[in-house]
Amino acid sequence: MALPATITVSFDFSSGATFGTGFVIGDAKYGVIGTSRFGSSDVIIPVVDLTPDVYQITINRGRNIQRDTYEAGTAVVRVLDPQSNFNPQSTTSIYYPYLTPLRKIRISATTATTDKFLFSGYVTDYKYSYPTNQETGYVDIYCSDAFRLYQMANVTTITDATAGQDTGTRINKILDQVSFPTSMRTVATGANTCVADPGTARTSLDALKNAEFSETGAFYLDGSGTAVFKSRAQIMSSLAATPIEFNQTTGIPYKNLKYSFDDKLIINSCTFTRVGGAAITVFDQTSIDKYFPHSISQDNLVAQTDTIVTNIAREYVATRKDTTIRIDEMTVDLLDSDVPTNTMIGLDFFDNLKITNVQPDGSTIVKTLQCQGISWDISPNKMTTVITTLEPIADAFVVGSSTYGIIGVSTLSY
Repeated sequence: MALPATITVSFDFSSGATFGTGFVIGDAKYGVIGTSRFGSSDVIIPVVDLTPDVYQITINRGRNIQRDTYEAGTAVVRVLDPQSNFNPQSTTSIYYPYLTPLRKIRISATTATTDKFLFSGYVTDYKYSYPTNQETGYVDIYCSDAFRLYQMANVTTITDATAGQDTGTRINKILDQVSFPTSMRTVATGANTCVADPGTARTSLDALKNAEFSETGAFYLDGSGTAVFKSRAQIMSSLAATPIEFNQTTGIPYKNLKYSFDDKLIINSCTFTRVGGAAITVFDQTSIDKYFPHSISQDNLVAQTDTIVTNIAREYVATRKDTTIRIDEMTVDLLDSDVPTNTMIGLDFFDNLKITNVQPDGSTIVKTLQCQGISWDISPNKMTTVITTLEPIADAFVVGSSTYGIIGVSTLSY
């Protein structure tokens, strides 16, 4: 059965973090000598289309529910290799001598009206398999998004990271420090301000996460490999968008709905400390009396004032002090003709999802949640996605909303 979208896997052997179209072997547009991109010293840096040899693709991107943070997006691309082109010691390989870790891979899905990158990242490992009694060997290419690059890059003092900068500016300064391309950033202006950079040894990912937390914002890599920073205001405004409906009748069909009703995500007490500031403790006694203490702490935040830290702590507890039945994830099969392909490949973090499930007795469970994780499993006869759903990571009162505009129920935030 044909897939509902054309899947393409491109392999860019050039160095550096930037994704782009270089010299594509055999391509009429991007394979023109004198026109297409070359590497240093006029050496041709090929971008090859791996698609004909790709047998399976798995992708995982999004927020870790338990850790309450975005983690590195990963992908595994299984490539059949009958000619041993992925042998890095073979001088007859069409990829020689470019085969090396940390080269760039992009996976895209294209329909007649939509073209979206599902993943863009960097090769971390080549794992070779030569099954017994099977003539064709294969290579599993393991990839990670730029979180891997940030984790490998240690920093001390961030240049021009002065006191009073908003959190978005601070994130740009950190990305400048590790030479991450400006063309691959979408960074909002933060609402909160920062202290001068503390000049401590840490990874650039730790520094980025600190600024993210000091905003109550969101920092992640999207499918195109772009570093995205959403301010608290953008996260809250996303709640007002019309949700995409998933149900068993008129909405997008799904399967393998996973429910949870537990205390794993409850936070009813927190102690946050900024650089040079006092320890700020906020708790909700009603929640503690009902669920027992569920505490966290964060030290050395770069937020500029204790007032900012207090507001962060209050909002953090207010949005996590209670529990309700959750829908942690659902699976959508794009081979189902009732599933809109463009909607699913265009899905992104912070999209609102209204999920309705009819129970065996005829009663219903209805949850309006946000997309916070996207996984793909793609092969010649399979294209499924698993969507991780979560309550909003920062609540707001949305005037006129039947979900987030209920007086006495919805959260009022700063």
